[in-house]
Amino acid sequence: MSQPPRHRHGGQRQPGYGQRSPDERRPETLWIYGIHAVSAALANPRREIRRLLATPNALSRLGDLPARPGLVPEPATPRDLDRLLGPDTVHQGVALEAAPLASSGIEALANARLIVVLDQITDPHNVGAIMRSAVAFAADAVVTTGRHAAIETGTLAKAASGALDRIAWVEVPNLARALEEIGELGFTRIGLDSEASADIEDAMVGERIALVLGAEGKGLRRLTRDTCDALARLSVPGAIASLNVSNAAVLALYIASRSLRRVDVSDNGE
Repeated sequence: MSQPPRHRHGGQRQPGYGQRSPDERRPETLWIYGIHAVSAALANPRREIRRLLATPNALSRLGDLPARPGLVPEPATPRDLDRLLGPDTVHQGVALEAAPLASSGIEALANARLIVVLDQITDPHNVGAIMRSAVAFAADAVVTTGRHAAIETGTLAKAASGALDRIAWVEVPNLARALEEIGELGFTRIGLDSEASADIEDAMVGERIALVLGAEGKGLRRLTRDTCDALARLSVPGAIASLNVSNAAVLALYIASRSLRRVDVSDNGE
C-alpha cells in the first residue's frame, strides 16, 4: 500500500482554536474509517471520495460499492491501516480518504420538524453519538456554531456510525441569532437544564421542536438560555441527577419524537 502524504505545519504557530474561522478549521481531507461510516460516506452523493483502502474481508462486508468514477479499492492489511490511522483506531479493516462535507445554512431547516442545537459542544465522540441518535429518531438536522465546536474528523464520523452522511449539519456564526431565526420558523426551542423547574415532557408543545443542549460542565450559555422558549430538565430517579450530554440527547429525542407523533395523530383525527 502506498503511504499517504504527511501534512506538516512548517514550524509556524497555528491560529488559536477559538480564533479560526469555520473554513480554516475544516480540514482539506480526512480519513473516515469503520464499516458503517465508510458505507454511508460512499452512498452519499455529496461526499467527494479520493481513496478507499480495505482488507478483503472488509471489502466483502461493504458489499456492492456505489459507482464512483475513478475509485478503485486499494488492498490493505490491518497493519497497513494501523500505521495509517494509529494502532488504537478501531478501523474494522477499511479507511476512506474524502473531502469534508460542505456545511448547510439555516435555509436547510425550512421543512424540518425536529432538530438538535448544540451550544459549544467540542468533544467529537459526544457530537458523533448525538448525530447517531438524531438519525435514529428521524431528526432532520444538527445545528452547531462555526467556532468553539467539534469539526468533521474520522473520530466524529466513527462515533456517528454513518449518521454524519445522513443528516444535515448546519453551521451558524452566532447561536443566539440563529435560535431567533429558528423560532421565527415556528420551532419550540427547548433548552435542557438539569436545574430547570419544568419537566421536559411538559415543555413539548408545537409541531416543530428544537432541542438545545450545552456542553458538559458549562451547560447552556446565558444568551442561549435567554433565546429558548423553555428550559426543562430530564427527571431521573437515581442519586445522580445529570446525564452525559449524548445520553441526555437520546432521551430528549425519544420524548420529542413521541410528542410529534401525538401531534400527527391529533391532526389526523385518530
